[in-house]
Amino acid sequence: MEFRRLGKTELTLSRIGFGAASLGDVYFVIDPAEGLRAVHMAIDEGINFFDVAPYYGKTLAEERLGKALAGKRENVVLATKCGRYDVTDFDFSASTVRAGLEASLTRLGTEYVDLLQVHDVEFGDYAQIVHETLPELARLKAEGKIRYIGITGYPLGMLARILKEGPVDSVLTYCRYNLMITDMDDLLTPVAQQNGVGLINASALNMGILTARGASDWHPAPEGLRAVGQHAVKYAEQRGVRLSNQALRFCFDHPYVSSTLVGMSTRKHVRENLEALADTSDLEFQKELRRIFGEYFNYVWPSGRPENCDAQCTVETFLEKQ
Repeated sequence: MEFRRLGKTELTLSRIGFGAASLGDVYFVIDPAEGLRAVHMAIDEGINFFDVAPYYGKTLAEERLGKALAGKRENVVLATKCGRYDVTDFDFSASTVRAGLEASLTRLGTEYVDLLQVHDVEFGDYAQIVHETLPELARLKAEGKIRYIGITGYPLGMLARILKEGPVDSVLTYCRYNLMITDMDDLLTPVAQQNGVGLINASALNMGILTARGASDWHPAPEGLRAVGQHAVKYAEQRGVRLSNQALRFCFDHPYVSSTLVGMSTRKHVRENLEALADTSDLEFQKELRRIFGEYFNYVWPSGRPENCDAQCTVETFLEKQ
């Protein structure tokens, strides 16, 4: 396993992070016993970074991960989130963040988490997050209930603004750096580096678009983006290339990202992700994919409040692609 320090923190993360959302039946119903075995196998293979949230499965993912980590807590870097609790249930107030963390600690069976992240900041009020939510996390840090403070979200502009306000130790974004999009490096990575903030990446497969199964019905991508994703899947099959390996390897190769989160719920998933880590990047294949993606390369959909959306992403441009 390869490890990297998370920004200026004392945390060292495995290059592959265990995205625990799938433990909460978010994508499909899993076998809980197999999920537990997957967690144990991942730890045995050197994966030490586990990311979860109360939102995933309406606390089910945290409950299952907590059971799986019994007796193994000190072997992992454990991250959870606050502020988002359901599809439309957001509360970034100091009191709810504090109460939410206490509930998360109980479900996870631990007295502290290594990283508490404000979940999907674009659905909140910028001023509240900077002047109320983050100061409350700072107090929780001083009390020893969390070690470090993070933020997560999709719109890069808002994330970058918050990093400049601080104090933030890490930032997690998803679907903004993979084979289909790389604008994270234009809008967020330089700000994170300048401020010594650790960077965590997620959704190497663009939330399922680059899989044979394709994206779920709830995925916000337009039909055109889904179609080119399936074209890429077929092209990889014709070339005899394992697309998931290339997608993951592309993300693993990022020079500043500390860990790339990958959803896992079975031992088979763990083995496949380790195989991807051992693979090498096929640069010609990746170049050809960009030709296939065409106008959909670096495509961004709207997320969160309109005022928090990235400048290049508007509801109007999104609808034009439908």
